[in-house]
Amino acid sequence: MRVYLAATLPLLTGWWETGQAPPGPAHAVTPTLRESYRDGSTDEMEYVAQLGAARAALDLLAADPEILRRRVVLAVDVPDLDVAADPLAGRSAVVVGVAVPVSAWASALIDDDDAEAVVSAAVTALGAAAAGDDDAAFALDEAAAQELGWYAVQELPDLL
Repeated sequence: MRVYLAATLPLLTGWWETGQAPPGPAHAVTPTLRESYRDGSTDEMEYVAQLGAARAALDLLAADPEILRRRVVLAVDVPDLDVAADPLAGRSAVVVGVAVPVSAWASALIDDDDAEAVVSAAVTALGAAAAGDDDAAFALDEAAAQELGWYAVQELPDLL
């Protein structure tokens, strides 16, 4: 199963150095997501799962005000039996029950320099958006509209 892990650049660096991403929350095409996109293609549903991970990356960025404001989404392949849906956390939310070695990483999606201002505004708006502020929700939408750059796994050492 293709799974999308939210991260930050420091987290990704640490995972690279240890040779694996830890078990934990992620996003994937779940039965709940499939049901809500009955007419959508698999590619469209994968994109929605990626967006879920990118949104989760905002929360990780909010936890550390000192790091670069760039979302990171790591696409990995995990055996279906090692992934459990977490519908209370969202329609694409899952929990990966095992560490994912670098050999199972497919690619990384990372914001470029141009996205930092928009991502920073979204991180700042998280609390207000959760409280229902429409302007803050718009800031989150602006970040979601920023396309993440695609990187092959073999490019990560140069990037990090």
